[in-house]
Amino acid sequence: MTTAPLLPEESNQINSARSGASGLRVLMVSFRYLPFMGGVELHVDQVARRLAARGVDITVLTTDPTGTLPTEEHLDGVHVRRVRAWPANRDYYFAPRIYTEIARGHWDLVHVQAYHTFVGPLAMLAARRAGLPYVLTFHAGGHSSRLRHRLRPLQLSLVRPLLARADRLIALDQFEIEHYSQRLGVPRERFALISNGSDLPRPASLGLVARDDSLIASLGRLERYKGHHKVVAAMPRILERLPEARLWIAGSGPYEPELRKLVAALGVSEAVEIRAIPVEEREQMARELSRVKLVVSLSEFETQPIAALEALALGCRLVVADTPGLSALAAKGFARAVPLDSPPEEVAAIVLDELARPSIADPPKLPTWDECADALLDLYESVAAGPRSDT
Repeated sequence: MTTAPLLPEESNQINSARSGASGLRVLMVSFRYLPFMGGVELHVDQVARRLAARGVDITVLTTDPTGTLPTEEHLDGVHVRRVRAWPANRDYYFAPRIYTEIARGHWDLVHVQAYHTFVGPLAMLAARRAGLPYVLTFHAGGHSSRLRHRLRPLQLSLVRPLLARADRLIALDQFEIEHYSQRLGVPRERFALISNGSDLPRPASLGLVARDDSLIASLGRLERYKGHHKVVAAMPRILERLPEARLWIAGSGPYEPELRKLVAALGVSEAVEIRAIPVEEREQMARELSRVKLVVSLSEFETQPIAALEALALGCRLVVADTPGLSALAAKGFARAVPLDSPPEEVAAIVLDELARPSIADPPKLPTWDECADALLDLYESVAAGPRSDT
């Protein structure tokens, strides 16, 4: 799976805007990258291509659990290196060659994307021992394994020395700064807030798209922690009061068989559709979301709920779980929060109430991926030119 390349005129505009920002050699380390797709992969792809267009010599160092992908290739100006990771059917990503690739390279800066697999700590350790400045973006999403989720605090404690020695720590949302500053004992000024971007087409560019006042959507990868099953469980009660209501579960993933079983068991197959839209089909996603009246996100944890924000920008109403990353939307007045342990009848009542309300007339403007890349480039230049951290 690939994403659409930057248009020539877009690359020219970027290079003109940042023509003096060239020569930086940046290694971006991510446990997964294209053709795999998820939140981290999307983030790395979007910013790496734009940084390359701004004159940065950028290499993405990533893993290949399958052993079938090219070990080296160039994608839209980005040099990609892949090393083997084990085991193939788990997400631990034990990849010892990450260390040697970093140690033998010549980089001005290493950007580690996420800390919650073996790749992140190994990359930070290698950069530290090689005397290279490094920064880290947390990307600490949820996990369907209850044990893995409960082990996160211990995991954070174990990698605390490496995180504390990072030259900068990058948060996607303000709540991460407060949370990690307290947990790690790192001053807030060591953090940088650089939000995810969005590249969904604006409503005005989509033409006339009729909104369906009975259409609900639950967005995101099909994992148990994403909470799609909670919306499905509420559908029988929703249909009792609004027989024309329909639910679109927009995503794919390992939890799909269980979701389909639940849909069948509850007898709501006629009202529930499970269908993913390819990540590169951004205009199609925008059109589909423009038809949706209400987006429900009952995830146990979201670092920055970009899918919910994109839906909001297209005029959808939002119902979210009162959990980290989502409750902030309710606090800002962008969404209505529901306790994570709410029973199906309570979820149904709130969904029906929100469906009866008007669509968002004046949606907020979202940050763009260009703005995200610009902020990262400013950070890189500052770190590369400044004194090293030695906390």
